[in-house]
Amino acid sequence: MQHHIFSLEVFVMVVSVGIDVSKNKHDCFIVSSEGEVLADVFTIPNNMDGFYALLEKIRACTTPQDKIKVGLEATGHYSYNILGFLLDNGLATYVLNPLRTNLYRKSLSLRKTKTDRVDARTIAAMLLSDVGLKPYTNTAYHNEELKSLTRYRFDKVKERAKLKSSISRLVCILFPELEKLVSSLHLATVYALLEEFPGSKQIAKAHLTRLKTLLGNASKGRYGRDMAVTIRSAAQNSVGSCMPAKSLELQHTIRLIRELDAEIAEIEAEIETMMDKIQSPITTIPGMGFRMAAMILAEIGDFSRFESPDKLLAYAGMSPSTYQSGQLKNCYPHMEKRGSRYLRYALYNAAKYVCHWDPTFAAYLAKKRDEGKHYNVALSHATKKLVRLLFALERSRQPYCSLAA
Repeated sequence: MQHHIFSLEVFVMVVSVGIDVSKNKHDCFIVSSEGEVLADVFTIPNNMDGFYALLEKIRACTTPQDKIKVGLEATGHYSYNILGFLLDNGLATYVLNPLRTNLYRKSLSLRKTKTDRVDARTIAAMLLSDVGLKPYTNTAYHNEELKSLTRYRFDKVKERAKLKSSISRLVCILFPELEKLVSSLHLATVYALLEEFPGSKQIAKAHLTRLKTLLGNASKGRYGRDMAVTIRSAAQNSVGSCMPAKSLELQHTIRLIRELDAEIAEIEAEIETMMDKIQSPITTIPGMGFRMAAMILAEIGDFSRFESPDKLLAYAGMSPSTYQSGQLKNCYPHMEKRGSRYLRYALYNAAKYVCHWDPTFAAYLAKKRDEGKHYNVALSHATKKLVRLLFALERSRQPYCSLAA
């Protein structure tokens, strides 16, 4: 007696949901892998009622066996809320690069057609055609918090740098001799002095005892009577101008810098708290401070998105560009400089400190310099080496161990 075994293969249908995100509403399109339009383009408002309406529509068009893929473009803060909603409801969500979707749309038609309805269809079609796409993860979503903080700090530090340039400009007008008397104009002692006496003419008239007390308190005893005498003497013979408007600007600029110092310290404390929770192995690299490490992690996000360090380098915009036409090839390829400028900034700054503190990287930088390369070019090579190390550490989750140790 023969027994026939029949295997029933369950067919899993892929359902693709394309969402074109905008400020007040989102256009959606649902299609199956068989090409059947399950829901032609419909619009939902950018609120909770709209989000639940989309969820109900998806459920009405699918069965529990279907594999649902939801795609939307990376449109900054406009997509953040709906992305969180989709992830919270367990839907596999894909965040697409607008440049890729634009190129894909152009490949479908020679006509220049771009509308919200067309974009929704394009995103849905792209999800079905590109099997290499990886879904957005909850880790990446919550990583946005760290990215917001690091970028916020970056902008605050940049703002403070501009104000410090203003201090230098104003001191050059009001009391140019001061810069040669102190190690830096941007010391707490100098700021305390200039806030009370914003110019050489005011310092020249100041009582010596008051100057001595002010400098002593602000410098915590580092500067005393001798410095007070030196500064007042220089002020009395200064070529600085007496300009009340500039003096007022100087006082206000010092106050703004102090406010920014406090804000930056608060932001950095929050970043440090988040980094303590993440416990990333890249912080074990000598010279890798938590600020640059946080910015690198925030901008890269989930390292598993990248198959190799080269893909990560390309994402950072640090891979060399290629130009070839006939017999002509680019002999001196420049870096593409696409991707996140924040990431490139963090990588280069981190590489400087790592090359200073780690023997392996210091030797590598010296080797490149000995080959006749300019410092910036040698540093770019060290930065690429650092990216490969970051990739390896994040993948292995093991602490750094220097070869020179």
